[in-house]
Amino acid sequence: MSFYNHKEIEPKWQSYWAEHHTFKTGTDASKPKFYALDMFPYPSGAGLHVGHPEGYTATDILSRYKRAQGYNVLHPMGWDAFGLPAEQYAMDTGNDPAEFTAENIANFKRQINALGFSYDWDREVNTTDPNYYKWTQWIFTKLYEKGLAYEAEVPVNWVEELGTAIANEEVLPDGTSERGGYPVVRKPMRQWMLKITAYAERLLNDLDELDWPESIKDMQRNWIGKSTGSNVTFKVKGTDKEFTVFTTRPDTLFGATFTVLAPEHDLVDAITSPEQAEAVADYKHQASLKSDLARTDLAKEKTGVWTGAYAINPVNGKEIPIWIADYVLASYGTGAVMAVPAHDQRDWEFAKQFDLPIVEVLEGGNVAEAAYTEDGLHVNSDFLDGLNKEDAIAKIVSWLEEEGCGQEKVTYRLRDWLFSRQRYWGEPIPIIHWEDGTSTAVPESELPLVLPVTKDIRPSGTGESPLANLTDWLEVTREDGVKGRRETNTMPQWAGSSWYYLRYIDPHNTEKLADEDLLKQWLPVDIYVGGAEHAVLHLLYARFWHKFLYDLGVVPTKEPFQKLFNQGMILGTSYRDHRGALVATDKVEKRDGSFFHVETGEELEQAPAKMSKSLKNVVNPDDVVEQYGADTLRVYEMFMGPLDASIAWSEEGLEGSRKFLDRVYRLITSKEIVAENNGALDKVYNETVKAVTEQIESMKFNTAIAQLMVFVNAANKEDKLYVDYAKGFVQLIAPFAPHLAEELWQTVAATGESISYVAWPTWDESKLVEDEIEIVVQIKGKVRAKLMVAKDLSRKELQEVALANEKVKAEIDGKEIVKVIAVPNKLVNIVVK
Repeated sequence: MSFYNHKEIEPKWQSYWAEHHTFKTGTDASKPKFYALDMFPYPSGAGLHVGHPEGYTATDILSRYKRAQGYNVLHPMGWDAFGLPAEQYAMDTGNDPAEFTAENIANFKRQINALGFSYDWDREVNTTDPNYYKWTQWIFTKLYEKGLAYEAEVPVNWVEELGTAIANEEVLPDGTSERGGYPVVRKPMRQWMLKITAYAERLLNDLDELDWPESIKDMQRNWIGKSTGSNVTFKVKGTDKEFTVFTTRPDTLFGATFTVLAPEHDLVDAITSPEQAEAVADYKHQASLKSDLARTDLAKEKTGVWTGAYAINPVNGKEIPIWIADYVLASYGTGAVMAVPAHDQRDWEFAKQFDLPIVEVLEGGNVAEAAYTEDGLHVNSDFLDGLNKEDAIAKIVSWLEEEGCGQEKVTYRLRDWLFSRQRYWGEPIPIIHWEDGTSTAVPESELPLVLPVTKDIRPSGTGESPLANLTDWLEVTREDGVKGRRETNTMPQWAGSSWYYLRYIDPHNTEKLADEDLLKQWLPVDIYVGGAEHAVLHLLYARFWHKFLYDLGVVPTKEPFQKLFNQGMILGTSYRDHRGALVATDKVEKRDGSFFHVETGEELEQAPAKMSKSLKNVVNPDDVVEQYGADTLRVYEMFMGPLDASIAWSEEGLEGSRKFLDRVYRLITSKEIVAENNGALDKVYNETVKAVTEQIESMKFNTAIAQLMVFVNAANKEDKLYVDYAKGFVQLIAPFAPHLAEELWQTVAATGESISYVAWPTWDESKLVEDEIEIVVQIKGKVRAKLMVAKDLSRKELQEVALANEKVKAEIDGKEIVKVIAVPNKLVNIVVK
């Protein structure tokens, strides 16, 4: 029995594609364009895992399909290669991170090529290449010129084990670092910041124009966190000092019974009484050891300390105590809140904890039991009594503005982007600090500012990066003799990935980031596929940089990525014991269809879980390609289920996909292929062309493959296969299993050329209609026969067919026909006696 010899066929066609530059991006501007983008990988030492090819296969299917439809397709790949993992490895081993990265890239590229993806490798980018990061640095200098890159002394998320500060987005909810899971503490440091907040409103509003998953758009909306409310000024009793709070509910001001400042608030030390000084100092220290996420966790126990000072509530003149508590952040809003415990659950819990007054100002709840957080008419609120929420807010805002103690205000949860890292392996920030106190950007003519090669890459321990140790690189002198010192912080890993999709468009341009005409031709990206975990990091940062470049006139579109699709996660096979603990696969044996712990004998439950080294359930694509072939891996990952679903890996499913490809191979190579069409496959073939085309467009790849299977089943029942249908079917399977399709194309077309640019098949709508229909024949009201007849026969023709049927003739033999009623496409009723 013949089968698909993947070990021979796949390398053969990979060599052909490379030799003929089959997937070189088209330059004919008269053709429609299609830009398919993958989130480029970080080239780790572990290499590709089977999760990577899922998204890559999806964009490859779309790219191959669009090429066949006559589109110019831009389908590139590159490497997001700066960042902590390579540096950590280099410190652990003493090797150069550049060498380590180059080796990893070579391995990733080998693995990717073995999977048959149709990338244009002439456009490959690497964020660690000085020719690439020249333009990352150029974008930074432009941000600096426009006042959007600035230095500030800010509380940062410091990770001692990593020797660097990390962004808020990189801190996990448990207060540890996303990279390594290390403790995060807060400490003030001089940092570079990017003013992403200047773009908050546009980043929010323009989400409505994007074809993105609603869940991702909601995550960005929540992260930006727009709030409309009021600033209210509170004076500090017995001093000339005052502070401002932001509130979305100024109408509840009569219920404010205390205020809370962030422990880092500028006023704290100045207003704290001598009696409270020690308690306040201790509390401030404890708060500094916690991350923002840990501090604002709603479930944590409420803590705080009274400063000994009082504020004056501006609406009623009452003295209310000023506390400090770690759930208030200096970096968010004004770093101060007014507490209305009757109508805010966190304030209510705080008031109960410290026995503070609770005054109801909205009717409808029982504030002795819990905060009432719904709307209601105002009570205990003087001139607001009896008003609803909207009317009360309008009235109090007007009053605050007239009295000079408040005004309407829009705020955002979004903070400016902490952009500096105290590490070696990143883009140098192109700034020089001069001894006269000024700072300047490195001129464009001197870019790239190349990262110096050194083996001394351990963090300095002073808060500066290892670059501070390299005096030859560090110290510079101006033409006028003024001495300077280069910036020692480097950029975060997110820098290079914030604009890489632009460089793919014109990767070898030495004069500018990319040519304007080419940017107009290719932007925006038509489809961007990657993981949902990048919702508020990479995707938000890239949108910010794109909008800045739009304002500079560099890019022609307001948004970079028109359509976004998040593939699901491929889960590994794992096992749980009775406690719910996961058990590594090498500790499991299968007996009689059940799974048992080899050491304890306990029967285990099979359960999918994220692949991990510790569970020993990571599947290496190299092993799959060796045993089953790249096309099997591609077809299996697309057939597992909907592309956005998370589904467990299955060896049985993999074997099923391989058997399907063997059946395809035998169908085309063993069946007699003929030039005449007997019409037997007309309907199923045209249904298949229509379904596969529509399902590729909608990225329902699993149902497209299911329809291809339907055609194979139907074709196998026939003795011969019409050549045009054989060709069309091979074209339909080509995006999914390109190596197999190339080989079979030579069987059915014998052109010696690639199938890649052969026009996509079309379907004949008339062939989708049933040309035969089943009718029933009734005699004296009882069904006596079922007949397949041509559709739309007239009453007379239908009557003739029914009466000529042998079974019907036998039933009416010797009887007198009284009447024949024929209903076209339905039935014939014969009345006899």
